[in-house]
Amino acid sequence: MPARLPRRHRQVIRWSVIGIAALAIVVVLVVKMRPEPRPYRPGERVDGISDSLGRQLPAEYPRIQFTDATLQARLDFVHFQGARSVQLPEDMGSGAAWGDYDNDGDPDLYLCNFAGPLTASPQELVASPAGNRLYRNNGDGTFSDVTVPSKTAFQGLSLGSAWGDYDGDGYLDLFVTNYGRNLLFRNSGDGSFEEVSESAGVDGPTGFWSGASWGDYDLDGRLDLYVCGYVQYTYDPKDSARVQVQYHATVPFTLNPSSYSPHRNLLFRNQGGGRFIEVAQQAGVDNSNGRSLSAAWSDFNLDGRIDLYVANDISDNAMFQNRGDGTFQEVSHTAAVSDYRGAMGLGVADWDNDGDQDIFISHWIAQENALLNNLRFAFGVELSADHMSFFDVADEVGLGQIALDYIGWGSFFFDYDNDGRQDLFVANGSTFQDESSPPKLIGMRDLLFWNRSEEEGFFEVGRVSGDWFQQEAVGRGASYADYDGDGDLDILVVNHSGACRLLRNDGETGNGWIRVRLRAAGGNTFGVGGRVEIVAGGVRQVQEMGAQPSYLSQSPLELHFGLARATVVERITVTFPGGATQTLTEVEPGQSILVSEEQ
Repeated sequence: MPARLPRRHRQVIRWSVIGIAALAIVVVLVVKMRPEPRPYRPGERVDGISDSLGRQLPAEYPRIQFTDATLQARLDFVHFQGARSVQLPEDMGSGAAWGDYDNDGDPDLYLCNFAGPLTASPQELVASPAGNRLYRNNGDGTFSDVTVPSKTAFQGLSLGSAWGDYDGDGYLDLFVTNYGRNLLFRNSGDGSFEEVSESAGVDGPTGFWSGASWGDYDLDGRLDLYVCGYVQYTYDPKDSARVQVQYHATVPFTLNPSSYSPHRNLLFRNQGGGRFIEVAQQAGVDNSNGRSLSAAWSDFNLDGRIDLYVANDISDNAMFQNRGDGTFQEVSHTAAVSDYRGAMGLGVADWDNDGDQDIFISHWIAQENALLNNLRFAFGVELSADHMSFFDVADEVGLGQIALDYIGWGSFFFDYDNDGRQDLFVANGSTFQDESSPPKLIGMRDLLFWNRSEEEGFFEVGRVSGDWFQQEAVGRGASYADYDGDGDLDILVVNHSGACRLLRNDGETGNGWIRVRLRAAGGNTFGVGGRVEIVAGGVRQVQEMGAQPSYLSQSPLELHFGLARATVVERITVTFPGGATQTLTEVEPGQSILVSEEQ
C-alpha cells in the first residue's frame, strides 16, 4: 500500500486544484461574455488589419509613368452593347490576346466582346457594333482594324481567346471561348482565317466556357488545348425575384455563381491532321467539381513535363501533376494549392528568381489575393520532382491585405522596369451593382506592384505611375506586350461596359533588356512549354513560354527579360519541350533573338 501524503501537502494540492478550476471557470465566462468578432466589411478601417495595408514606398521606386495611348493607337474597342439583364454570363467580362499572326515581328491584338445582353435577339446581336475585333499592329504605334478582311468577326457572347499554332504551319491560329459554342480560326497565312471549329472537333458542347490555354502535355510535338467550364447556367424567370445579401449588398440570385452547379472542363488532344479528340475525363482533368475560370500549363515540379493548375471560383482550385503517360494525378491538397476562395485570374512566373515557377491568384472581395510560392528549391534544398509543395506568402510580401477591398481579375507578372525581377499587375472591378443605377457595375482602380526584392517583396506603385491608376473602372481581362517595340512592356485592360485601355510604358530607367522567341522542331513551332534560362550581371532568371493565362487573356508567345545594368547576357540556355537544348553566350542586350531547335 502506497504511503499517504502529509496533511499539509494534501491541502496544497486541494487548493491548487480548486484554484485551477476557478481560473478555468473565469476564462470560460470571459470567452462566453465577450462579443463575437464582427466579420470584416470591405472599405472599413480595422486596427491591426486595414492600418497595415499600405507600406511606405522606398525612395528608389521606379519613376515610370503609364500613359493612356488608346486613342493615339487607334483602338476604338468598347465592351458590351446595351443594358445588362442581370444575368451571370454577362458580368464575367471578356479578355484580350496578343499574338503576331502575320509574323512581321509586331504583336497584334484580338479583343473579345459581348454583342449584347442575353435577352438580345439574334438579329440584335448581328446588328450590334460590339463584336469581337482583330487589330493589326502597323509597327508605328498604331493599329488597323482588320476584323472583316481577316474573317475573324463574331457577333455573339465571347469571353476569352488564345493564340496557338495547332497545325504546325508556322502561323498562329486563334481559339475563342463563348457562352454557347466555341470557335477555332485557322490562319491561312495570307492575312485571313478560316473558321474550322466543327471540322477540327472543338466547337462543342454548348456551355459557359471561360479561359483557354494551349500546351503540348503529351510531348508529341502537337499543341493540345484545355478549356475551362464555369457553371451550368440556366435562366428561370422565377429566379429574377430572388436575392441574397453579401457584405450588406443585395445580390440577385442570377448573379451568384454558387446558385448554379459547376461545369466540367475540356481537354482537346491534338491528333494531327487538323483534328482534336476530347479526353479530359480519361486524362483525369475534367475538374467537374470546379467552377473554372483560368488554367495554366507549366512544369511546376521540373520533371520535363508540363503540369496543369486550374483557378476555380468558390470551389477548390486544382493542381494536376503530369504522369507522362497521357494522364494526370490530382495533387491539389498535398501540394497545398487547393485554396478554396473566389479565384479568377492567374499569373505564373519565378518572382523570387530561385528557378521554379510560382503562382499568383486574384480573388473576390475581402479574400485577399494569393501568392503560392513554389518550394521546389526552398531553404536551399531541392525537393523531389514527385512531391509538389507550395506556401502562400502573399501577406508576407505585401500582396495580401492590400487586396481586401478589391475584386481582382486579369493578373500577370511582367518586368515593367527591366530590373531583372518580375513585377505584377492586377485589373480590378466589382461584381456588385450600383444601387443608385442597377444596370451599372461598380468600378475599382487597378493595382501595379513593384518587386523590390525577395526579402522586401512588393510595393503598390499605381498611385504614382500614371493617371489611369487614379481612375475606377470595371476591369476584367488584361495582358501585356511591347506593342511599340521600344524595349519596355505595356498594358492592355478590357473594361466591362467601357473602352479598353492601352497603357503605354513611358519609363526611361536605363535598364537593359532582351527578348527571346523560339522555333521548335515538329508541330509545336512556337516552342510553347519551352524553358529559357538567362544569366546576366551574375543574376539568373527563368521563364517558360506560354505559361501565363491571366484572365480570359494571353500575352505574346515571346519571353521578355529585364537586365538591370548588365551590358552583356553571359548565357542563354533554352530547353525545348522535347528536351533538346541550345546555349548561346555573350549576347548583346537590346534585341529580340530567335532560337531554333534545329540550327
